[in-house]
Amino acid sequence: MAIKMTIKGLMSDPITKNPIIVLKDPDGEAVLPIWVGLFEATAIAAEMEKSPSPRPMTHDLLKNVIDHLKARVTRIVVTDLKENTFYALIHFIQDGKENTLDARPSDAIALALRAEAPIFVEEEVISRARNSDTNRDAGDAERLRQWLEKLDPDDMGKYEM
Repeated sequence: MAIKMTIKGLMSDPITKNPIIVLKDPDGEAVLPIWVGLFEATAIAAEMEKSPSPRPMTHDLLKNVIDHLKARVTRIVVTDLKENTFYALIHFIQDGKENTLDARPSDAIALALRAEAPIFVEEEVISRARNSDTNRDAGDAERLRQWLEKLDPDDMGKYEM
């Protein structure tokens, strides 16, 4: 079953300094950090801050193409976690037919923000992520998870673009 999530924040990993998107469920019981690339983090931060670009960025272009094709993004779902890599699907409707596209979660989230579409994560992914080392030893992963769960959004500050 997929759980609806929201973006708790975008921050730099305190250990590696890589960007992290932090997703949380509405009840605050599930927190999912997803490490992303610098360009994807910048695209997400720009949309979260409603900071327009003078020319369409890649995710803006994709949203414009979808709109031009008279399609609508209905949701994105983070569907899997394999070898510390997350997988996602973009769900969209065109001509009354539902379709999906494989995507990196960071790209799917950037598009979901632009399309005002909900973000979901499969329960199994959250469970696996809790037990994954995500490129750290188990102690560091557990400390980071606990820190993220307790983190107040105001403590995150703004992601530096």
